[in-house]
Amino acid sequence: MSYAARVLQPGETIVYEARIHGIVYLGGVVLVIAAVVFAIAAVVMNSDALRLGLMGAAVIALLLGLAQILRAWIKVAGTEITVTSLRVIYKIGILSRSTVEMNLDKVESVLVQQSLAGRMLDFGTVIVRGVGAGLEPVNLVAAPLELHRHIGAPAAA
Repeated sequence: MSYAARVLQPGETIVYEARIHGIVYLGGVVLVIAAVVFAIAAVVMNSDALRLGLMGAAVIALLLGLAQILRAWIKVAGTEITVTSLRVIYKIGILSRSTVEMNLDKVESVLVQQSLAGRMLDFGTVIVRGVGAGLEPVNLVAAPLELHRHIGAPAAA
């Protein structure tokens, strides 16, 4: 059960759940592919010294890539962005938890920032500003305009 589902108030319903875009895995995947390329190049090489160097580079790239993929998975698994009928709930963390909640009637504006790649692949940064405070920027949100629509027009959801 999600954090948001556990903290719902009586009469409150979940309207929309945003997620982190899969682009967070890109760096790790590129490193794993580089590791495979280094390993293939090492097999083809005739020089033992060059073969050893390429295999070392392959092992390092593989370990770094897997570490980045694990880190990205932890970010995806530990992040919840939920819009309910009454508020916006943002939770990060798996073992430790940090949450920010804002009533929808306190939201002043919702900002969406997207790069060219973000527009093409549908991800971006969402910033919710409220009366006196705001949510920290949420980076790499999948479908940020959909999240914006649900925060900006809660009565229509």
